[in-house]
Formats: sequence, C-alpha cells, structure tokens
Amino acid sequence: MEDNRNLSNGNIKEFVDEIRGIIDQARNHAARSIDNTRVLMYWNIGKRIFEKEQQGKDRADYGSFLLRTLSKNLAPAYGSGFSVRQLEMCRQFYRTYPIANTLCSQLNWSQYKLLIAIPDKDKREYYQLEAVNEGWSKRQLERQINSMLYERLLMSNDKESVLAVARKERTPESPLEIIKDPMVLEFLGLEKIQLIMRRTWRARSSHI
Repeated sequence: MEDNRNLSNGNIKEFVDEIRGIIDQARNHAARSIDNTRVLMYWNIGKRIFEKEQQGKDRADYGSFLLRTLSKNLAPAYGSGFSVRQLEMCRQFYRTYPIANTLCSQLNWSQYKLLIAIPDKDKREYYQLEAVNEGWSKRQLERQINSMLYERLLMSNDKESVLAVARKERTPESPLEIIKDPMVLEFLGLEKIQLIMRRTWRARSSHI
C-alpha cells in the first residue's frame, strides 16, 4: 500500500512523461523515415525518366510523350502525386541533385520542391544548409525564401562568408547574420532596413 502511494504521489507524472517522450520520438523517427523514403522514390523516378528521355531521337517531343504516358498509367493507381507536373518535378529534382548521397535525410519532398525552384546554385545550397541547421519546416523555409534572407545577407557580406556560416565554417560577426526571422526584424523596427536592402538588391540585379 505504501509503495502504491509513493508511486501515485511521487514520480508517476515524470514516468508518464518519459513514456510519452519515447512514443513521440518513435513517431517522429517513423515520419522522418517515411519522408526520406518518399524523397528517394521521387529521385529514382526522376533518374529513370531522365535516362529514358536520353534514348529518344527527338528528346523534347519524346519527353513530353513519356511524362503524359506515365501520368496516365500511374495516376489512376497511385493518385495525384503522379501528375505530369509532379513527374516534371521528379525529373528536375534528379537533374538538380544527380548524386543521391548529396540529399539530406532531414528534408522532405515539400522542402525539396522549394529548393529545386531556386536556379542559383549557391543560393539553393544556403537555404538547404540553413533548413537543416535550423530545423525549418516547409512553411518556415518558404517564408525565409520569400523574405529574401539570402539576398539580405549578401548586402553586408560576400557570398563565401555567407555560405561559410551556413556550412558552420565561420562564426557570425554581424547581428544581421543572426536575425533570420522576418517577424523579429519587424519587432525590432528593422523592417525598413530589410525593404531598403530588397530594393537595392533588385536594382543591382537589374544591372547585371
């Protein structure tokens, strides 16, 4: 009886929280495993599409025919995840990341779709590294891209310095290298600086 009272009045809450932590950790691991499997699936599909296209005499026409045919046969059985547009992204995914070992298991397909839409290799690498380093969700990654974080950093640093921080090869020296959240900039009254940077960057880009 004494043991039961000690258990109920003492460490039972901590014990329950510990078990919950084990369950949550297992679920998160399972979800990440599923995400990684899905990413590799789309990468392999893109690889096979690309390789098959290279066998066509008129590659443009053959590629379009191949994607339509694939979608027509796959979508009824596997759903909207195999539309022509989605298969085009699989092909683009492979062409952007032709080496499977360069893929990050921490990132899911939704995040990779944002990354492959970035044509600049260095810019794409920066967002990929920071998404992993900071644990950004798809929504957070999209928000950082839309807020032009990379361009803001380039206004006060050279490209190699920016990438070195993302690669953890250099310690940030300026507060602007640390503040990555657009809402924090607004809270600190720095949104005007951000706007000026954005306009300056666009003006500079238009003259390149």
